[in-house]
Amino acid sequence: MTDKSDLWANGIDTTRPSIARAYDVVLNGKDNFEVDRAFVAEIVKVVPEIYDVATYNRQILGRGVRLLAERGITQFIDLGSGLPTVENTHHVAQRANPDSHVVYVDNDPMVLAHGRAILAENDRTGVVTSDLRDPAAILSDETVKRLIDLDRPVGLMLVGILHHLHDSEDPKGIVDAYMAAIPSGSYLFITHFCSATQDARDAEKKFLALLGTGRFRTPEEITGFFDGFELLEPGVVPLPLWRPDDTVPEVLSVGQRLMYGGIARKP
Repeated sequence: MTDKSDLWANGIDTTRPSIARAYDVVLNGKDNFEVDRAFVAEIVKVVPEIYDVATYNRQILGRGVRLLAERGITQFIDLGSGLPTVENTHHVAQRANPDSHVVYVDNDPMVLAHGRAILAENDRTGVVTSDLRDPAAILSDETVKRLIDLDRPVGLMLVGILHHLHDSEDPKGIVDAYMAAIPSGSYLFITHFCSATQDARDAEKKFLALLGTGRFRTPEEITGFFDGFELLEPGVVPLPLWRPDDTVPEVLSVGQRLMYGGIARKP
């Protein structure tokens, strides 16, 4: 068993739920604590399908990265990546092209600890512990500079993370700062909690009360993050409807409508 003093020494707070660890819970991972599981249990009370929602988000990550790889993207910056699990960005990208380079960025120190161990034998993939709200610091990080050539197109990924930025933190400005630093032909990939149903609005209250973040935005607000870029078909839609591999029900459940996503190209 890990000693709590060791966790604190590494900057890991076990008294408050973490975004990365809560996501690990709903993906049925093992890198989480009781406080994270208790938080998810509260969310389940208002959105019983929350575990399925995590699966939908993981599935669109795979479909999106495959599409970008097909379009010739071999460099990915995965912001707010969360804890390593199966079918991460580098798994999908490097299966399509073994020379693909991937940098994961997260501010949770557990991501760095686990990422280093998992990626130790993969010299085309790196992990950076930093706050995505500081684009300049991340883009100048040595790991990013070693693995990502900012003169060539990049797949910039904000999968399941922008809803953890409050409006006052100017999330659109942050997105634009990253996109301004990468060239024409790059892509922006976003998934985001959507406030389209009453259940979603109830979940937002739980997120804000227990986690302190979780701004569920309207479809129009989510689409606004792509302003200035060329949205790919089918636009910004519920996750299961974005270029599905399988047949999707005509009527989507609450969980299937809880997150929207899309990809756009920088002209």
